[in-house]
Amino acid sequence: MEPRDIDGDLTEILISEEQIHSRLAEMSREIEADYAGKDLLLVGVLKGAVMVMADLARELHHPITMDWMAVSSYGSGTASSGVVRILKDLDTDLSGRHVLIVEDIIDSGLTLSC
Repeated sequence: MEPRDIDGDLTEILISEEQIHSRLAEMSREIEADYAGKDLLLVGVLKGAVMVMADLARELHHPITMDWMAVSSYGSGTASSGVVRILKDLDTDLSGRHVLIVEDIIDSGLTLSC
């Protein structure tokens, strides 16, 4: 998506595309150092984390595996129901793996703690 595509809707840019890519590069170097020689699985929480997880995975120079979960605590509303539902579970066995969860929004922490 180009800025011109949302020109009428966009009122302020808080973090530039360059800043995001720069921070992802920094995080990737930290992840590579922290997980050097380890079997790393990136778990993305659908649907919000798709783009950032793809960008992060492309930036990593470390062998990884990716898998996805879909979870909800909102149902059709905008306030958490307090009940976390797993809509799509992992296809990968976590036994003996180092797991890094990639999430787009963490507000109450309820989903992540579940």
